[in-house]
Amino acid sequence: MSHYILPDRLVHEPTLDGEAKVESLTNDLGFYWSNEPTFSFTVIRRNTGDVLFTTEGSKLVFENQFIEFASSLPENYNLYGLGESIHGLRLGNNFTKTIYAADVGDPVDYNIYGSHPFYLETRYFEVDATTGNLALLTGNSSTQNDYISYSHGVYLRNAHGQEILLRPENITWRTIGGSIDLYFFAGPTQQEVTAAYQKGAIGLPVMQQYFTFGYHQCRWGYANWSQVEEVVMNYEKFGIPLESIWYLSTFQTDIDYMNQYRDFDNDAIRYNYTTGQEFLARLHASGRHYIPIVDSAIYVPNPNNASDAYPTFDRGNATHSFMTNPDGSLYIGDVWPGYTVFPDWLAPGAGNWWTNEMIIWHGEIEFDGIWIDMSEVSSFIIGSVSESNITMNPVHPPFKLPGEPGAIIYDYPENFNVSNATEAASASSGSSSQAAATSSGGGSSSSTTPNYLRTSPTPGVRNINYPPYVINNVQGDLANHAVSPNATHADGTQEYDVHNLFGHEILNATYNALLSVFPGKRPFIIGRSTFAGSGMFAGHWGGDNYSKWAYMFFSIPQALSFSLFGIPMFGVDTCGFNGSSDEELCNRWMQLSAFFPFYRNHNTLSAISQEAYVWASVIDATKRQ
Repeated sequence: MSHYILPDRLVHEPTLDGEAKVESLTNDLGFYWSNEPTFSFTVIRRNTGDVLFTTEGSKLVFENQFIEFASSLPENYNLYGLGESIHGLRLGNNFTKTIYAADVGDPVDYNIYGSHPFYLETRYFEVDATTGNLALLTGNSSTQNDYISYSHGVYLRNAHGQEILLRPENITWRTIGGSIDLYFFAGPTQQEVTAAYQKGAIGLPVMQQYFTFGYHQCRWGYANWSQVEEVVMNYEKFGIPLESIWYLSTFQTDIDYMNQYRDFDNDAIRYNYTTGQEFLARLHASGRHYIPIVDSAIYVPNPNNASDAYPTFDRGNATHSFMTNPDGSLYIGDVWPGYTVFPDWLAPGAGNWWTNEMIIWHGEIEFDGIWIDMSEVSSFIIGSVSESNITMNPVHPPFKLPGEPGAIIYDYPENFNVSNATEAASASSGSSSQAAATSSGGGSSSSTTPNYLRTSPTPGVRNINYPPYVINNVQGDLANHAVSPNATHADGTQEYDVHNLFGHEILNATYNALLSVFPGKRPFIIGRSTFAGSGMFAGHWGGDNYSKWAYMFFSIPQALSFSLFGIPMFGVDTCGFNGSSDEELCNRWMQLSAFFPFYRNHNTLSAISQEAYVWASVIDATKRQ
């Protein structure tokens, strides 16, 4: 099959409603096409005669594993959307936007976790006071104050890897598969575009429980239930409102809640069920809530070690709920617990298996919502290992964790006034030694695309792992920090065609699972990887940002962009996740994040603590919000 057609069961396919013929008489958009000299189409706004999108004068390419179409745009156009990346709200006219779900720590301008092939464009017109005629404004100044704006939206319903080239006079859209399934939204206001996109194409955002709009506390590094409760008591001590307590317990054995990083299984010593039930009873009695993290890969138990039993895997394997290799064997990657398998959301039994695991786990520990992570979906190795490798399980991740020798955070907080020369010299020396040790024996590297990523197309053959067109993926190889494109689903679909949908599908499955766990309640879910329509199931946080002023600034266009994408329940790791914050940055960031629907303080292992009660001015700023 050369061209994958995205099924409605995975991503909603908009259809004409019963009033379509009547509405077409008043529709402000006109569609025209021609086969001379080659196929082209044009969308205009009837009210202004303005051309909104046209492929006329360009070649439309529709090949196996490569689609390209382009449209002219007015000078200095105002385009917004096309996520997910860390970038200004207005995209500009010299920018290449890559859409490919990637497990990566928030680099600026590159593709990160989610996939949202939708944009909003706004055009401004001067109104002639005498004739009423409109003149398009293409500069930053107007000769008069009387002007009007028109906005429209464009959505490409395509789940493949994509590049959108924004250039001074045009936009070029490239995908490495799928079809050209375009939808246009007339507006003419931004509010009307957003409403039409959500109501007509992707669905309305899920309604949230009231408590979810309060303040949430989390960090990677709470060692046990006692330490978590101590954090809660400190918030009470300083009179800071706290709605829920989170803990990031996926990354470090000696501090995480999981039994050796395994989903749906608590550590029997540090986060045992009996102590947890007692603590959560007190937490719930105080009106607070508890949200644990759940990762997207499932540990494969060591068959040579009887004590390594893991019923969650056994039940999933029995229901054929995991992705496979092309030969039918289990696709085995590597994530936090060691060698793992990955849920196949196209398999008939996967949803029920996931629901059952949630129900069983909630019977042990009464959580109030779920935080989904690593859902791009991430794997720390390229390709699938042999099933014989699982006899080495559990294995350490193939890199050092924060705080381990070689991965210690030596940096001072940004703009910190280093007043202690001795301390500064010691930190600088430690940082230099660590960097030298990390880079030793590495050999040379190149900034160009590796040759093995470039292949020549063969007529009638799809090169799944190395397609002939190489998108500008932040991770390079499509299989780097991801499940390989040749991983196979129960219906024969290859991961190449649905990679960008894993995060969307796990949120869908989790939403349905929580409906069973909490009958009659609105599920609360925060997810990392999203797609167009994921807002129907969950909110989103901005991922692994940094404790820097620039990331506080970028959180604003991130939030506004996700409102356009239909996921208004958005927030970032306040005060920053990676690195160490300081008092002034955390003070300002806590004030800013109070205006975000999802408001959470969260940072990494081995960084300095940044709970709201750590600094006096942050206490005051937080209590005033």
